[in-house]
Amino acid sequence: MSIQPLHDRIVVKAAEKEQVTASGILLPDSAQEKPQRGEVLAVGPGKRLDSGALAPVGINPGDFVLYGKYGGTEVKVDGEDYIILRADDVLAIVAN
Repeated sequence: MSIQPLHDRIVVKAAEKEQVTASGILLPDSAQEKPQRGEVLAVGPGKRLDSGALAPVGINPGDFVLYGKYGGTEVKVDGEDYIILRADDVLAIVAN
C-alpha cells in the first residue's frame, strides 16, 4: 500500500457491506448500510502536543476497529477503497 498517514490519522480497509440479513433476506444495494468496521492498515506517527512532545496513537496496524458511520474521508488508491480517519474518530478496537 502506498498511503502513509500523517499525524494521528489511520488508514482503514472497510469491511464488506452485508448483503444478507441475519434472517436470510437479500438486501439490494440501496438498502445496504455503510460499514462501520474495518481493519487498520497504517497508522501515523502521532499527534504533536503543545509541549512539542509526540503523543503516539494507541491503535496498531492489524487491529479491527469500529468507527462512526459518516466518519473519515473515503479515498481510492490503486482501485481499492480506503477510509482515512483521525484516531479520535475510532470508537472501539474489536477483539477477535
